[in-house]
Amino acid sequence: MPSVAFHTLGCKVNHYETEAIWQLFQSHGYERKDFETSADVYVVNTCTVTNTGDKKSRQVIRRAIRKNPNAVICVTGCYAQTSPAEVMAIPGVDIVVGTQDREKMLGYIEEYKTEREPINGVSNIMKAKVYEELEVPAFTDRTRASLKIQEGCNNFCTFCIIPWARGLLRSRKPEAVLEQAQQLVDAGYKEIVLTGIHTAGYGEDMKDYNFAQLLRDLEAKVKGVTRLRISSIEASQVTDEVVDVINNSKLIARHLHIPLQSGSDSVLKRMRRKYSTAFYAEKIKALKKALPDFALTSDVIVGFPGETEEEFQETYNFIRELKFAELHVFPYSQRTGTPAARMDNQVPDEVKHERVRKLITLSNQLAKEYASKYEDEVLEVIPEEPFKKDVTTGEWVGYTDNYLKVRFPATPEMEGKLVRVKITKAGYPYSQGQFVRVMDEEKAQQVI
Repeated sequence: MPSVAFHTLGCKVNHYETEAIWQLFQSHGYERKDFETSADVYVVNTCTVTNTGDKKSRQVIRRAIRKNPNAVICVTGCYAQTSPAEVMAIPGVDIVVGTQDREKMLGYIEEYKTEREPINGVSNIMKAKVYEELEVPAFTDRTRASLKIQEGCNNFCTFCIIPWARGLLRSRKPEAVLEQAQQLVDAGYKEIVLTGIHTAGYGEDMKDYNFAQLLRDLEAKVKGVTRLRISSIEASQVTDEVVDVINNSKLIARHLHIPLQSGSDSVLKRMRRKYSTAFYAEKIKALKKALPDFALTSDVIVGFPGETEEEFQETYNFIRELKFAELHVFPYSQRTGTPAARMDNQVPDEVKHERVRKLITLSNQLAKEYASKYEDEVLEVIPEEPFKKDVTTGEWVGYTDNYLKVRFPATPEMEGKLVRVKITKAGYPYSQGQFVRVMDEEKAQQVI
C-alpha cells in the first residue's frame, strides 16, 4: 500500500485543504503516515503571507527531501502559487501545484513515476472563476469541523499578498455547503466553523444569494447542528441583514472575529482598508444588541509603514474603549510584492516590538476582564483535547460558545460532545471549570 505524509503551514483554510487532499489520496488506496517518518509521497502545503512563511515553507520542503530522497515530493498552497519557479528550483521537488487543481495531484504523481520529469502544475489564479470543490466529510481532529465556503479576496489591502496567491473571490454553491454541513453533523460534529479566505464575502459574486441567506439556510435546513461559528467577518460585511440573522439565530456562537488591523484612520487609509474607526465602532454597537456579551476578537498590525507614536496611541485607545476579548497582534512584516513593502518611513524593528509588547499586555488584561464576567456561570463547552497533552491530570480543554478556553475534569468519552461546565475561576489563557453534566441528546434536539 503506497503511503503519503502531509505537512501544513499557515492558516485554517490550508488545514482544511490538507484534509481534502488526504481524502483524495485515501480514495486511491494510500495510507497516511506521520511526516517525521519515511513515506512514498510527501505533500507540503505552503504559506506565503509573510516572507518568513516562504522561508519556513522552504525549510519544511528540504526536511521532506531528507526524510526519503526517493519519495515523490509535492508542493502545494500559497507559496507554490506565487513563486512556482522558486519552489521548482529546490533540488528534489518533483511536483508543484498551486491553490487550484489539487485533484490533478494524483495524476501528476503517476505521470512523474513514469516520466521522471518535474511537473509544474501551477495555473494563473487570477483567471480562476469557479470555486474548486474540495470535500471533507470528516477531520483527523475529531472535535471542531471547518467548512470552507469561499475562496479568494477582492480587497487588495496594501500589506497583503493573498489575492495573488488565492485569486479573486469565488463562492461555493449553497447546495454543496449545506450538503457538506449535513455530512459533518452526521459524522458527529457538534460545532461547525465557517471558513474561507474572506469568509463573509460569501455570495458577493452571486446574483441572488448572500452570506446572510447562507446562515439562514444552514440553520433551517441542516438537521442536528448545535453550534455555528463564523471564523472571520469584516466590518464592511456586517450588513443590517447579517445583524438581523445573528439576532434571530439560536446557533451562532457568541464570538465574532472582526479584523481591525489598526485603530487609526490615517493608517487604515494607507492600508487601503474599507472602513473608518467610527464605522467599525458603529457595527460593533449593532452586533452587541443582536448578540449580547459576544466575545470580540481581532487582528492588529503594529508598526505599519509611517505609523507615528500618535497613530499607535489612537489604536491603543480604540482597542481599550471597545473592550476586545482577545487580540492577535502582529508586527508589520514587509511582504515582497506588496505596495506597503515599497512605502517610505518603514518603522524600526525595536519600535515595532515595543508596540507589540504594549498591545499584548493590554490584550491579556482585556481577556481577563472579559472572562471574569463569566465566573460562577454555567456554559456549554466541547472538550477538545487533554490539558497539556497529559491524560493523567484528568483535565480536558475546550471552548465555550463565547470562546473562553476552559480546563476542567473530564473523561475521554466526552471528547467532541456538548457538556455543561461551571466556570469556577476565570482567567487567561485558561479559565478553570467544574464539570456539571453532558447535554442530554434529546434535550439538545428539542432546543433545535
